[in-house]
Amino acid sequence: MTGRKFGEFADIPEGHDNPLNYATTQRDRNVLKMVEDALRHNEAALAFQPVVEAGRPDRVAFYEGLMRVFDETERIIPAKDFIDHVENTEIGRMIDCVALEQGLEVLADAPDIRLSINMSLRSAGYPRWMESLERGLARDPTIGERLILEISEASAMMVPELVTPFMDHVRNKNIAFALDDFGAGATSLRYFREFHFDILKISGEFCRHVHRDPDNQVLISALNMVAGHFDMLTVASGIEAPEEAEWFAQHGIDCLQGYLFGAPSLKKSWRDEARRVG
Repeated sequence: MTGRKFGEFADIPEGHDNPLNYATTQRDRNVLKMVEDALRHNEAALAFQPVVEAGRPDRVAFYEGLMRVFDETERIIPAKDFIDHVENTEIGRMIDCVALEQGLEVLADAPDIRLSINMSLRSAGYPRWMESLERGLARDPTIGERLILEISEASAMMVPELVTPFMDHVRNKNIAFALDDFGAGATSLRYFREFHFDILKISGEFCRHVHRDPDNQVLISALNMVAGHFDMLTVASGIEAPEEAEWFAQHGIDCLQGYLFGAPSLKKSWRDEARRVG
């Protein structure tokens, strides 16, 4: 008699001899179903986080739109809790489409802001994604120049042969590209030279406590020098302490993003700013 007939593994079907593998598979299926249900019932929305100028943190350079979905209890589920499970699936393509469509709506309604939207490079050839982009850009000729597409370093390196053709095709619409989470993966310098991104977002793991971490100071200074050579705007991510922000401002980083300047919020804060100015 096997132990799996009792206790927490009693319901594991025959043929699934590894409880950990079975639990992982079930978890992934549950996440996929939760996200799919949320998309089907329009229970997904962008949360917006400001990216500020390092020298003038009271000025927003652009906002990043981060996808959130809601479970059956209306609890907000951040992308980090599901994106790894869905990125390589059809649901991942649907998420990218919804994020882009909502982002384009925001840009059409708010002509004074710039907005970055995350995408997997796997969505580059997805018909609905490209159709949504073309339809959104047709509404207003200024939308393209205010849209930033963020591609993670991991996504770029997964299919590097698609990066340059896709960017060349889309860049003639005046859209900018950001290489997100740089430093967390293993981008080849050869690819880095060929990709021609406009913005380099430095991974938060190098930014935390940078004011008292000499090793990360050297790494970030090197990244900043490389970005400057390729004429890329630099963004330090994950900033939570004033000392971190001060160090980056003093060492030539262009923009800062993190909870110090605002958590991702479903509220469109630029509307409040417009009312105050008005």
